[in-house]
Amino acid sequence: MIKHIHAPDQSIRRVIVVVLDGAGAGELPDANDYGDSGSSTLNNVIKKHEPLNLENLYSIGLAKILKIEEGITKEASNVHLYGRMAPLSPGKDTTSGHWELSGLVMTKPFPVYPEGFPDKIIKAFEEKIKRGTLGNIAASGTEIIKELGPIHLKTGKPIVYTSADSVFQIAAHEDVVPVEMLYDWCEKARAILSGRHAVGRVIARPFIGKKGNFKRTLKRHDFSLEPPGKTLLDLVKESGYPVSVIGKVKDVFANRGITNHLPGGGNESILKDLMTFIEEIPRGLIWATLGDFDTIYGHRNDSEGFAKALEHFDNKLAAILSKLNKEDLLFITADHGCDPTFPTTDHTREYVPIIAWNALLPLNTDLGIRKSYADLAATAAQWLKIPAPQNGASFISE
Repeated sequence: MIKHIHAPDQSIRRVIVVVLDGAGAGELPDANDYGDSGSSTLNNVIKKHEPLNLENLYSIGLAKILKIEEGITKEASNVHLYGRMAPLSPGKDTTSGHWELSGLVMTKPFPVYPEGFPDKIIKAFEEKIKRGTLGNIAASGTEIIKELGPIHLKTGKPIVYTSADSVFQIAAHEDVVPVEMLYDWCEKARAILSGRHAVGRVIARPFIGKKGNFKRTLKRHDFSLEPPGKTLLDLVKESGYPVSVIGKVKDVFANRGITNHLPGGGNESILKDLMTFIEEIPRGLIWATLGDFDTIYGHRNDSEGFAKALEHFDNKLAAILSKLNKEDLLFITADHGCDPTFPTTDHTREYVPIIAWNALLPLNTDLGIRKSYADLAATAAQWLKIPAPQNGASFISE
């Protein structure tokens, strides 16, 4: 059930955050430290597959952010605030990116395990689930189930793997390990992975199919660390507003500070649920993260799929803009880069775009490069007239 919570001052102000997962806007000065020199997700995808029909994104600021002048079919007369944001947090993962967008800055990166997890972690996990495991390597999720899936079917042992991100992933066939059991195993792993081994996320990766044709399902579930401080979501909820999120956003924030949730799925489902919230929740915070850019296209070096997904979002953006009123502030941004034209399949250390749209905001205002993703949270808090987050500086004034 969707909850309609009235703010104390009966305000009808609303903030809508749309995160294009992995849609970075150019390498950061320290990108070389991460092996990411030359990464520029949006620029590289658009350049490789031009011309793309992104007239709605271009018309509200993306063309100015990316310094694109040719091939624009719609006059950029609807641009209000635009720029790029740099992260203060180290790393380039979903959790730290989302947390910083919500006002929390990490001082240390989450631990990563390019050589696999320590024996004591794996043994503790095996003791909890009362069976052995397969894998324990850094690998592509689709490739490792192709390789180890047949052995898993014979033995019942789950496939444990990681990536360049701070994740402990557990893959299991739904006919061998029921999904609820897999979720229970993830909760057991989450309890083990604490202290210096506190990875950002433990991820359930159920799959189906037969040898040679395994397919991951949409029943993925992320078990994240709880944010170590108050997020924008907490502040909005505590101020009496509804906080309505879609899909993985609930998991990233460990289901904290949330009043309404719709399941989403792929980008199409997420956008459908986003329109539902826009039409039914007239106040507070709405947050949607479009994960296909990252999980389906970025990590699989599918730049053509990424390009088509951008065009799909651009097509839906017209309907989103048509539903907004003078009390709404729309943000379009990202949480990190994931350049599908880059040699690796990992996230990339990049700036993220920031577009802030409200019909009454000043036109053609270049925000430059903001010092932190947290500036989004500070701006959202000011718009809603609630306490400011602990980090970030607002880029609007009343």
